[in-house]
Amino acid sequence: MKPKTEVEIAAMRKSGYILGTVLTYIRSQVVAGMTPKQVSQIARDKTAELGGKPAFAGFEGYPDIICISTNNEVQHSIPNDRPFEDGDIVNFDYGVRYEGMITDAGLTVCIGGEPDKAGARLLKGTEQALYAGLDVVRAGARVGDISAAIEKVLRSYDLGIVRELVGHGVGHELHESPEIPNYGRAGTGPMLVAGMTIAIEPITTLGGHRIFSAHDGWTLLTVDGSRSAQFEHTVLVTADGCEILTQV
Repeated sequence: MKPKTEVEIAAMRKSGYILGTVLTYIRSQVVAGMTPKQVSQIARDKTAELGGKPAFAGFEGYPDIICISTNNEVQHSIPNDRPFEDGDIVNFDYGVRYEGMITDAGLTVCIGGEPDKAGARLLKGTEQALYAGLDVVRAGARVGDISAAIEKVLRSYDLGIVRELVGHGVGHELHESPEIPNYGRAGTGPMLVAGMTIAIEPITTLGGHRIFSAHDGWTLLTVDGSRSAQFEHTVLVTADGCEILTQV
């Protein structure tokens, strides 16, 4: 991946602001009884209001604009009409395009407030792993440094680490190089350069790491039926750290 230009970075800052604002708004609005399709419409309307465009729309034929995955659904679930229930663990994964540049982010919430003990471990461990990965991002670091930092936290919380889904470069395209696994060895992999933009996204389960694809061709589920979570930010690599572009 080539470093982004200042013009491209400015567009990604705006894209990230829109994305972070939309996800924050969704988190404040979602309640039991609401459906994923209703949340999708909220995302569409809020993104348009802020001047952005949904980046997932039509991506490789995806039929919606946001992925909303509940409980044992891991990723890429198409919004449907099944109402959320109190206690559901729900992931919202979304992307925004602004002036041709894309950011990608996600968060996972418990509908209705506090999760059960296992759900709390899932959410806390996955989010902590994201920030552990962000803490080691800087020019000169290697992808394996991020992977190892994430894996260390996830192991400490006894969480399954989904192997097929990884972080990635992002910007002109939704998925760019390099791939950033959520497990690995420090000191290995491509070196980060100032100006690179990457999306870091631990994806975890309360059980094993194995997943399978549903009949719709998009939804991924845990083989053992355990619940799953994901947290994600797009960041700009800088000389001494990173700038989180999707945090508001």
